[in-house]
Amino acid sequence: MVRLLVCFLGLGLLTATPALSASCGNGPAGFEAWKQSFIADASRHRLKPRVVKAALQNVSYNPKVIRLDRGQKSFKLSFEQFYAKRVNNAMIRRGQKLGQTYARIFRGIEKKYGVPAPVILAIWGLETNYGSFSGNMPVLQSLATLAYDCRRSAFFTNELVAALTIVQRRDMSPEEMKGAWAGELGQTQFLASSYVKYAVDYDRNGRRDLVRSIPDVLASTANYLAQHGWRRGQGWGPGTANYKVLQKWNKASVYVQTISVMADKIAG
Repeated sequence: MVRLLVCFLGLGLLTATPALSASCGNGPAGFEAWKQSFIADASRHRLKPRVVKAALQNVSYNPKVIRLDRGQKSFKLSFEQFYAKRVNNAMIRRGQKLGQTYARIFRGIEKKYGVPAPVILAIWGLETNYGSFSGNMPVLQSLATLAYDCRRSAFFTNELVAALTIVQRRDMSPEEMKGAWAGELGQTQFLASSYVKYAVDYDRNGRRDLVRSIPDVLASTANYLAQHGWRRGQGWGPGTANYKVLQKWNKASVYVQTISVMADKIAG
């Protein structure tokens, strides 16, 4: 199941928030003018105008994205309720099997980043059921709609610039960028800004592909945790330094606790 609530994301932002290209709006009427202004301002964001124009030329305002954004509800489930809703024995067994299937990759990742397989598997399982569904909405359309919308225009302008950076460096094409309604990408649901900062080309094919390359997905997830202070060889339960790192992945306490418990169970 794709995690859609942006407020639950613990993924980091780019250090600088770009200036808005034009005034925001609260409906579709001004979207096209805003888009053309954004394209004209591409170089201000260190983007090539031809890349931005090509990527956004067919992008239109999506009212569904706005409805989903406005429809977010506070998260009130207890840990027991959340865990029962999101995790079952079949997921644990599948995680263990995938750990065996990709054992060589996980060994290399732990050696390089210090993050053990059970933690990465728990995140992978919780975010998209091990890549079973990572979202099917066009990311550039979602981010452009939210960048134009006045509610969180600065935040999503930053994410739109990051998504276009991914296109510009040829990690993914606009058509390949499908994800959750708020623009989360890939099998462990990176925000575009975190994709730019932490995605790695672990399979060495010249692209950082968090949608289709499992080695890139797993290593990038480990890199995110390592860059946020993961301590090699230590546990990840409540009260540990690594538990605090998991809280940077996701700010919802029940989500972090679920990662920790699920990882324990996958580890056996």
